[in-house]
Amino acid sequence: MIVLAVDTALDACSVAIARDGEVLASISETMTRGQAERLAPMAREAITQAALAFTQIDRIATTTGPGSFTGVRVGLSFARALALAISKPCIGVSTLEALALEQGEVGLRAAVIETPGASYFALYRDGAPVTAPRPIERGEHVALLGGEDAVVRGPGAVPSMAALAVRAQRLDPAHYRPDPLYLRAPHVTLPGGAS
Repeated sequence: MIVLAVDTALDACSVAIARDGEVLASISETMTRGQAERLAPMAREAITQAALAFTQIDRIATTTGPGSFTGVRVGLSFARALALAISKPCIGVSTLEALALEQGEVGLRAAVIETPGASYFALYRDGAPVTAPRPIERGEHVALLGGEDAVVRGPGAVPSMAALAVRAQRLDPAHYRPDPLYLRAPHVTLPGGAS
């Protein structure tokens, strides 16, 4: 199975392609803006590096958030549109799950995302959620771990799309829908600076 994975939810634009557990291409660029303009050309570069055609992709995987509202929508829109264009399934994985489980699923694994306006946490044991993705106060993850020895990813980390592309090969599309995971209300600034 060949999987193309994309992420634009945090401070990077990333694409990777894996076939049967082997990473064929992986490209990531740090950026807080411009993912919409960069994602399609980056996917084309990855396809070229992997010596494939888009029609050879069997599944598309994307992160679903939490993250920046715009970034989440960019990745989801691209992944869904590509899946529709090539008639292949698209799966969505929370950014926290992608982070927590990118180095394996055995044992207790957690992820923390901190943004200027919010922090998020999720905890997994042997790949299954113990604490579903949720908003937290900055630093609260220490108390939520309750002194248990866990592998913790973040804050400040971005998910490895190479790891997600490999892992996505065995995920059930029925349980990993490509829907946005918003854990906080949007912050809207009206003309004139009113909120």
